[in-house]
Amino acid sequence: MNEQIAPTRTPAFEARLKKRYAAERRFRALGLGAIVFSIAVLIYLLGSMTLNGIAGFQRVEAEIPIDFTQAGISADPAVMGTSEAVRSLESQGLPEVVDFFAQQALGEAAADEIGSQAWRDVAAAISADPGLVDRQATFWLPVSADLAQGYNGEGSQDIQALAAQMAEAGQLDKNFDSGFFTRADATNPQQVGIWGALKGSILTMIVTLVLAFPIGVLAALYLEEYAPKNKWTDLIELSINNLAAVPSIIFGLLGLAVFLTIFPSYRSAPLIGGMTLALMTMPVIVIAGRNAIKAVPPSIRDGALAIGASPVQVVFHHVLPLALPGILTGTIIGMARALGETAPLLMIGMRAFVASPPDSFTAPATVLPMQIFLWSDEIDRGFVERTSAAIIVLLLFLLVMNGLAIYLRNKFEKKW
Repeated sequence: MNEQIAPTRTPAFEARLKKRYAAERRFRALGLGAIVFSIAVLIYLLGSMTLNGIAGFQRVEAEIPIDFTQAGISADPAVMGTSEAVRSLESQGLPEVVDFFAQQALGEAAADEIGSQAWRDVAAAISADPGLVDRQATFWLPVSADLAQGYNGEGSQDIQALAAQMAEAGQLDKNFDSGFFTRADATNPQQVGIWGALKGSILTMIVTLVLAFPIGVLAALYLEEYAPKNKWTDLIELSINNLAAVPSIIFGLLGLAVFLTIFPSYRSAPLIGGMTLALMTMPVIVIAGRNAIKAVPPSIRDGALAIGASPVQVVFHHVLPLALPGILTGTIIGMARALGETAPLLMIGMRAFVASPPDSFTAPATVLPMQIFLWSDEIDRGFVERTSAAIIVLLLFLLVMNGLAIYLRNKFEKKW
């Protein structure tokens, strides 16, 4: 009987083993370094955005006491709280009343630096509480962009001196601007708001999701479950894969050439923006959907057929529910990409100045990325802070949208 010779660890073997272990340690260190670097860059990005954005959620305001008992302003409760409230107060001379009491409280030079639309804040307060017209009240109203720069130590010496004098007297301060979340775009950084662009993004994403998700899922089901395997389906699959990599501006050109030709009166509307972004998002959903459907084990189909389910019931009662988490993952990726796009929307006119939030899917609107782009192009430094604040709102909106999608994905997830 032949004896087995025990393997020996030769010096050459030991050297090769040592080299492999060293390569593994280097690879692990590189991986850990990449993770640490990525986290550091993310922390720096979020930190810089947060520091700059904090100032963007504030505005410089002046303190103005107004005695409405001397102003002759009336507030009809039937009108206050409606869309006619501001127009009614304006016709009664509320802008002149605010200007008069501003001159009394601050002096003529400082009163000239009160924002031209500051009276609208007073009108909003009266509309919410009509009883204000029967007493005296103190308001913190936005100042002009020049005086705001002077408060921040910029601008001419005269305006800086005026800002310092008012601040020392307690008449000028930088306060949290809650109206930033309720107003739309404006020419003065003190008066701008994010609600118009945020509402436009919400309406546009609704149109995108309503169009892209069902069409994308049904296309994936047909290609994976029903389509015959021939050169035509191969061509369709190749086209869908290529569409997922097409630059987004091409979809904007398509929207400009097709949708605005069919609906010329809906330029810059969320309906057209959503249809354009749906074209861009659909290939991503189709590809993710096909992969998710393909990942469902064949035994699921065989078992359903064995107990008497029809082919349609197999697909919609068994295969689709099991593939839905993977489909929702692809939808999250596609919708997140669509939310941050500006190039396609530039082509269909959604970079217009929109001073009021859209009230329907066909009203003129803009979206958050476009609003950020427009503000970042302004010369006034006040818009730089507002841009950072808008970026934070965009990130939070994206986080909420993705969080909701992940919740739905986990809710429908099933294991086999």
